[in-house]
Amino acid sequence: MSSNKKGTSLFANGLIWFGAGVSIAEILTGTYLAPLGFSKGVQAIILGHLIGCILLFLAGVIGGKQRKSAMETVKVSFGKRGGLLFSFLNVLQLVGWTAIMIYDGALAADGIFHTGKWVWCLVIGGLIALWILIGVSNLGKVNLIAMTALFILTLILCRIIFADTSVSSPLGEAMTFGAAVELSVAMPLSWLPVISDYIREAKQPVAASAVSTVVYGIVSCWMYIIGMGIAIFTGESDIASIMVKAGLGVAGLLIIIFSTVTTTFLDAFSAGVSSVSISGKINEKWAALAAVVVGTAGAMIFPMDDITDFLYLIGSVFAPMVAVQIADFFVLKHRCVLRNFDIANLMVWGLGFLLYRYLMTIDLPLGNTLPDMVITALLCVVVGKIRMRNQTVKEKEIGDS
Repeated sequence: MSSNKKGTSLFANGLIWFGAGVSIAEILTGTYLAPLGFSKGVQAIILGHLIGCILLFLAGVIGGKQRKSAMETVKVSFGKRGGLLFSFLNVLQLVGWTAIMIYDGALAADGIFHTGKWVWCLVIGGLIALWILIGVSNLGKVNLIAMTALFILTLILCRIIFADTSVSSPLGEAMTFGAAVELSVAMPLSWLPVISDYIREAKQPVAASAVSTVVYGIVSCWMYIIGMGIAIFTGESDIASIMVKAGLGVAGLLIIIFSTVTTTFLDAFSAGVSSVSISGKINEKWAALAAVVVGTAGAMIFPMDDITDFLYLIGSVFAPMVAVQIADFFVLKHRCVLRNFDIANLMVWGLGFLLYRYLMTIDLPLGNTLPDMVITALLCVVVGKIRMRNQTVKEKEIGDS
């Protein structure tokens, strides 16, 4: 971004990530934590979001300081061509998220007004496309109106859910504390390969990363608690049923539609940005619109009721990727693309991926993301130091000869 180009404000970045946090998918994920009970569930939600949001902040700083999109920063650690693997995987996961979000929103909307799920898929998909056409830099007033309405309506929803403090039987199978922490880490973790796409445009990238992370973390915790509260205090796992029983009607529909649009817009937009990292010939906005079309079609055709496996797959791919980036940027001080393929870092990532999948079989109190990223980052630092030492030795031998 050129130095004379007007960047996004802290307030604008906060609004964007408020919209990312207010999400039907996050409410639904919160319902999975109900078997843990309200007190332990809240603890797991807060702990998981602390872990995930610290990592989210660091990922934002990396992109913000370099004024690069998320997938362009990946190339610094994995090579110009090596980074294409993650760009491709990121586009796939973002299109997947677009489909899941539209599916969840349409299903919930149809639970209030029974016009057919496909109708609401088209409505939500059309609004997301409109958001993309308006563009990030022009969304300020639109987002302010949408976020204000969502904030008020969500407060009403909270009042309805928590008005009756009698506890119903928890829904679902028993869950360990570590598994609940991991599910709480999963949502902020899913935004790791996305956040730089917005922080790169900020006037104050580090401050914007902090504001974005804090706003998202608080709102996401709030959504998880709403979902868990729905399941514990009402015995329901369907948010549409709650809204119908509460007589919210049109207000409930607005919550569902606009929360889905403001969140899914980020997924589709970043799919376009990541596509440009694959090929500079791709138009960012048209690629984002294509992601909306594919996601809308997927939501209309395929069932997407349980996303836990999808969340864990995202974690296993992108947690070790960001761990390598953090080690490379903050410890080894790499700032530019040095080669086409960084074989050593790609191998470190591969080991981190396998470690994550293995740790999923073990019940750890803090979940498996944190230990996986710590081990992967340490391994990256060790390998990086060895490479730097070998390079120094080679340079000295050349100088002596």
